Amino acid sequence: MLILGGTTEGRQLADALADPARIPAVRVTSSLAGRVAQPRRPAGEVRVGGFGGVAGLAAWLREHRVGAVVDATHPYAATMTTHAATACGQVGVPLLRLQRPGWVPGPADDWRPARSMAQAAGLVDALGERAFLTIGRQEVAAFADVRAWCLVRAIEPVDPPLPRRAHVLAGRGPFALPAERETLARWGIDVLVSKNSGGEATAAKLVAAAERGIPVVMIERPATPLGVAVAGDVGACVAWLSEML
Repeated sequence: MLILGGTTEGRQLADALADPARIPAVRVTSSLAGRVAQPRRPAGEVRVGGFGGVAGLAAWLREHRVGAVVDATHPYAATMTTHAATACGQVGVPLLRLQRPGWVPGPADDWRPARSMAQAAGLVDALGERAFLTIGRQEVAAFADVRAWCLVRAIEPVDPPLPRRAHVLAGRGPFALPAERETLARWGIDVLVSKNSGGEATAAKLVAAAERGIPVVMIERPATPLGVAVAGDVGACVAWLSEML
């Protein structure tokens, strides 16, 4: 089987399947995109790099006689998720989307939804003067023309162009609540921009923002392709694999 990984859930699934008592006699390969220089590697076999689009992925599935695919990529990896659905449909391989549930706003949260990165950028200047961008490094260019000063947090160097006034803060989650409180206070943040990634690793920033009454521009998740089954946790995924394989 093939795990399209790069997330905490992908690593947890690979670790679970490394135990032969869970699903015996299954060869598991995790595929990582290769965008991070030093990724956290899962248990078992690992391949790094793209497949070459739908055709390349379909060929790889045939060549390696894959019996099932789990798409455990990031909730916003829409291109890879679409490619996986198309390739698995062409080859006739069962596909499951392993995706952690998104965050839900509480009574103290002030969320401003955005359907795209461009729409999110268009909201920033009306909400604050010092923005905290927690959207990764690849789509920061959408904020190049905002007037607000921007604190950009990313694991790897940020793809240009950057906002006109910006500071890049290197960091890899998980982030604890005291540290997030300190970041917002130290840099005078008055608006937060985030993807609805879900999970606990980066949720503390939302708590810290709510405590300070900071509005959050929350970028909505892309839709899962029609017909693709979704599991919300590793346990449900293992059960599905047990039935499929």
